[in-house]
Parts: sequence; structure tokens; C-alpha cells
Amino acid sequence: MENASPHELFPHVRIVMGMIIGLGIARMLTGIAGFIQHPGRHRVSLLHMLWVGSILLELVLFWWWEFGLSRLPSWSFAVYLFLISYSIVLYLLSALLFPDNISEYEGYEDFFINRRRWFFGLMAASFVLDVFDTLIKGMERWSQLSGDYVVQVPIGLLLCLVACVFAQRSVQLSVAALHIAYQAYWVGRIVYTMQ
Repeated sequence: MENASPHELFPHVRIVMGMIIGLGIARMLTGIAGFIQHPGRHRVSLLHMLWVGSILLELVLFWWWEFGLSRLPSWSFAVYLFLISYSIVLYLLSALLFPDNISEYEGYEDFFINRRRWFFGLMAASFVLDVFDTLIKGMERWSQLSGDYVVQVPIGLLLCLVACVFAQRSVQLSVAALHIAYQAYWVGRIVYTMQ
């Protein structure tokens, strides 16, 4: 691997990241399918479904943005470990939205509220990891993101802190809505820049 060119290493790294992200997407889709297959088993929660949609979109966006790694001039094992760790954090967010068993909770929303510190701790970690991911891709990538990105991370971290501290449903719904609105803005930017 040490003698491999960056273009030879990228597909290898992308496959491993893809397996982890694919597991996250599969977990989300299996959870959603469970609501369709057994509509009476668990009550559908707006808060839970907002985060399901948001994290599913986050996984898809992560996969899209990681194509920028194809232009890296060189690779190291540290960068590889970093990217795998980032993928694992995103997978864990999926696993917290659709845990293996919620029998001791009143439903998915109750589970989410009780595990919100883990969820928002991981989400905060993903904001920090994204800064390093962007820096790995180079200053050209950083400048493409403009000033929006410099604002996104501190606001995202602040919202994670607020959501960790306050369990009230109204606060949780507001944080979810703000996060989705910002994701929609980024998707709009992606579509606009591709034209």
C-alpha cells in the first residue's frame, strides 16, 4: 500500500467508508420499513422522524462530499483512520435512531430524549470531524465552502449543547427543524453549483 498512488488508494478507502455508511443507510431504511410493515407496533414520532430524515440525508451528503478525496495528492494511514472514524460516528447516529430494542421505553421519541446526550455528543463530534475532513481536502475546498461554513460549525455545536441540556420537546423539535433547514440550504447550494 505504501507504493500505491493516491488514485489507486482512493477506491480502496471509498469502499471501506462505503461499507460503514451503507450499514447506516441500511439501518435507517430498515427502521423506516418497520413502521410500514408493522404500523401498530410503535407510535410514529415527529421528532424522531425529523432526525431520521436529517441523518439519512447527512449520510448521503457525506458520501457525496467524500468524492473530493479523489483529488488528494497523497494518502497516509492517519488520514485513512480518520475517515473510517468519521464514518463510524455517522453510523452510530443511525444506530441511536433505530436501536436494537426499545422495550423499556415508551417509544422511539422517549428513547431519543433519554439518549439525547449520546446523540448530540456524536453529532457535535461530527461537526468537529467535518472541519478536519475539509482541511484534509485542502484550502481550495475550504474556500469553496465560503463564510457559511465558518458559521455552520459554531452554531451547530451550540445547538448540540442546547439539545443536550434541554429535554423539552419544543426545544428538541426546534433544533431538528433548524438542522434540516440548514441541510436544505446546503443541498440547494450543491444543486446550484452543479448547474
